[in-house]
Amino acid sequence: MKSEAWALVGGLSKPSKMPGWAIGIPAKECKTGSKLRLIPNSVCSECYALKNCYMFKVVQEAQYKRLKAIAHPQWVEAMATLINSKKPDVFRWHDSGDVQDEAHLKKIYEVCKLSPSVRHWMPTREAWIKDHMQDAPKNLVVRFSSPMVDQGPVKSWANTSTVSTKSRTCPAPDNNNECGSCRACWDPLVKNIEYGKH
Repeated sequence: MKSEAWALVGGLSKPSKMPGWAIGIPAKECKTGSKLRLIPNSVCSECYALKNCYMFKVVQEAQYKRLKAIAHPQWVEAMATLINSKKPDVFRWHDSGDVQDEAHLKKIYEVCKLSPSVRHWMPTREAWIKDHMQDAPKNLVVRFSSPMVDQGPVKSWANTSTVSTKSRTCPAPDNNNECGSCRACWDPLVKNIEYGKH
C-alpha cells in the first residue's frame, strides 16, 4: 500500500522548481560534498541544502529518517511503489544529499528498473560511481557535477552538469525559477547542463 510505503521510506520531497517528485537525504551526510564544503569556490561551499527551508527541524528529521530507511530490506519495493504512483513521469534522486555507498547505488538501480515508465535523473559528485555505470538502467541519467564553480564538464562522463558565473543553459531563472516544459536534466542526449551560480 502507498501509505505503508510512504511511512517506510520517510516520504518523498516535492521541490517547487521540479515537475515531479524527488527524495532528499541530509546534505550534511554527503561523502564528497562534506569535503568540498570546506573549499572556497567549490559548488558545495554555499550549498543550498544547508540553508533556508532545508534547515527547518521538521525537514532535517524527515531527511534523516529517509537516510536510515535505505537500510530497510523493503526500501527498494517501497520506493518503486511510491514512484510508480506519482505523476508526471520524471523523478529526481537527491534534491538534497548524495549516494552514500555502493549498496545504496545498487538499490537505486533496482528502484529504477522497477519503475521502467519513469525517467530518473541523479546528479552526483561521487566519482567512484563511474566504475558502476555499466550496470545503470537505461531510464536513469547520472550526471556527474563538476566540483568547482566555472569548471568545465568532466570529459570522462557521458552526462554532466556544471555551475557557472558567466552563462547557463538551464532556463529556470527565466521561468519563475521552475523547470516548466524543460526536461533536459532527464535527457541522456543532453550531454551537459550548465546552471547559473545562485
